[in-house]
Amino acid sequence: MVEDIMMEAEERMEKAIASLHEAFGSVRTGRANAMVLDKIKVDYYGVPTPINQMAGVKTPDAHMLVIEPWDKGMLRAIEHAIIGSDLGVTPSNDGSVIRLPFPMLTEERRRELAKQCKTYAEEARVAVRAARRDANAAIERSGKDDNLPEDDQRRAETGVQKLTDRYIEKVDEAYKKKEAEVMEI
Repeated sequence: MVEDIMMEAEERMEKAIASLHEAFGSVRTGRANAMVLDKIKVDYYGVPTPINQMAGVKTPDAHMLVIEPWDKGMLRAIEHAIIGSDLGVTPSNDGSVIRLPFPMLTEERRRELAKQCKTYAEEARVAVRAARRDANAAIERSGKDDNLPEDDQRRAETGVQKLTDRYIEKVDEAYKKKEAEVMEI
């Protein structure tokens, strides 16, 4: 019973970390990264479709993304979707591919992005703590319902706290790494 509670808590904490990495992937740094396009959907014959499912995305250098749609008729739609997004990059369409030049970030924009990353990290910490709270509540319930001895209950709560500390540390490490990447000139 306690093992199931621990496994479920760990799964939820792992999902929080995965969600954090996904959120960090969408934050634009000074370098071109194809993950910034993941959240942009294009109306592809009536179906909202991610750009990477309808075009090849290449990174020829550190500050450029090249989008080459498999259906050349979708160039305009992709261009409009990028302009309509909050990416902050102006696409240039040459009739066969779309180029996305990523200019160097200003100091002010870097600070804004670092603040955004901090918010994502705090959301992940909250999710990890929520998993801890739910696990502790489940342990307490099993103490009442399943007559789990108090010693085992305390041991399980200590285990949940150690697990929480480990995942909070992972969140902090990921945040520090992303912050350094964003602030890098």
